[in-house]
Amino acid sequence: MYLLGYDIGSSSVKACLVEAESGKTVAQDFFPKTEMPIIANKPGWAEQHPETWWEHLKMAHASVLQQSGVDVKDIKAIGISWQMHGLVLIDKFKQLLRPAIIWCDSRAVPYGEKAFHELGKDFCLSRLLNSPGNFTAAKLAWVKENEPDIYQRVDKLMLPGDYIAMKLTDTVSVTVEGLSEGMFWDFKNNELSREVLQYFDFSPDLFPPIVPVFGVQGQVSTAAARELGLEAGTPVCYRAGDQPNNALSLNVLNPGEVAATAGTSGVVYGVLGHVNYDALSRVNSFAHVNHSGGHPRLGVLLCINGTGILNAWMKKNIAQTPVSYQEMNDLAAAVPVGSRGLSIIPFGNGAERVLENQEPHCSIHGIQFNTHTRADLLRAAQEGIAFSFRYGIDIMREMGMNVSVLRAGNANMFLSPVFREALSCVSQTTIELYDTDGAAGAAKGAGIGAGIYASAKEAFAHLKMLHTTTPLPEIHEAYEDAYQRWKKCGNF
Repeated sequence: MYLLGYDIGSSSVKACLVEAESGKTVAQDFFPKTEMPIIANKPGWAEQHPETWWEHLKMAHASVLQQSGVDVKDIKAIGISWQMHGLVLIDKFKQLLRPAIIWCDSRAVPYGEKAFHELGKDFCLSRLLNSPGNFTAAKLAWVKENEPDIYQRVDKLMLPGDYIAMKLTDTVSVTVEGLSEGMFWDFKNNELSREVLQYFDFSPDLFPPIVPVFGVQGQVSTAAARELGLEAGTPVCYRAGDQPNNALSLNVLNPGEVAATAGTSGVVYGVLGHVNYDALSRVNSFAHVNHSGGHPRLGVLLCINGTGILNAWMKKNIAQTPVSYQEMNDLAAAVPVGSRGLSIIPFGNGAERVLENQEPHCSIHGIQFNTHTRADLLRAAQEGIAFSFRYGIDIMREMGMNVSVLRAGNANMFLSPVFREALSCVSQTTIELYDTDGAAGAAKGAGIGAGIYASAKEAFAHLKMLHTTTPLPEIHEAYEDAYQRWKKCGNF
């Protein structure tokens, strides 16, 4: 018996096949092999074509089936994870109306800020748990005002994972978790926010039916089965945004547990058992995968847009000769803590919520042409990313969250010993690396939703910890000095 998971990222689309009883991944792959392009027709814009996600999903899916050789009749459930906060619009024929406006697009910031002031801070924070900021509702408001012809043709709005679910099942639906990350959910009344819809003049008819995060959400259609080589009728049983899903993949479900990622963007995501929010909306609270009105489980999310994308930029533009990420890590490891006085501010990928939606861009401080080398720049980039995490973790601690252990998958920036050491030392946290990823988490989520697993405890009984990084007292002061210099350079 097997479970299939898809993870729709902004860099790539992953597929993973998990053997249900053992919990082991039997095959996985991702496409494209270079980072998926982001369309930026104007500064601060970021779009992708949803059809591209589907095409890359098909390639990753075909590879997984070929690798495993399993009989598709033995695939009993499918789960989906997606890049959060995107906006996908379809007409009444389920045809796309425009490219998706994705998470790091900042064009809608003024719409969200205006709504925050006019709806009122108390309302937004107590009912939505956030400022409308740059989330899906504000993006839809931008389309309504700037592309009225398209807006008039909108039948339904979706988030990226909802689009993939539609392609699989030929039905359109959303989850409370998805609605909450779009700023459409009223946590006080546990319903679509009437005030938000009234303020933006959005019709309730734009919203598809709500389905549970765990449970049968639809079945693979005959057309999708033909495209993918699946068995028609295979149930889709789980759907969640990438960060709640990453937390699930690390078995982070209870208050006080914390997960982290550092792909294109970086995230620290902790679970609260009561309604809470940051008064400045620098970190954000959403419905976690196991949230319900009578049993609140909120994910407090710190997001840094400019993390792995900075490291990728360094690889492409600074490393000069073709080098691997491992070779970059080796170069950075040869440089002392503090990068010999270099500081890099990593915020070059759109408006940063942790900075109250400011867009300061990336900057390099302290460079000496006769002293510094590319190795110094490579280390300063990794330290700058770790320092941005520390800045946000301090905000989470101000909210009363105990951030002492970070669980992460063995991927992306967490593959770098330099990054792990810098983050552990400067934030005084223990980092635990596990053999899992978002696609595997989505597969196991599908197993929970299908009732194949009786509980999350059973689903993650075989979760394997690979490595632990603990703070090193002998270099804590050096990292703290470098962090304070970094803050000064950024005027934070």
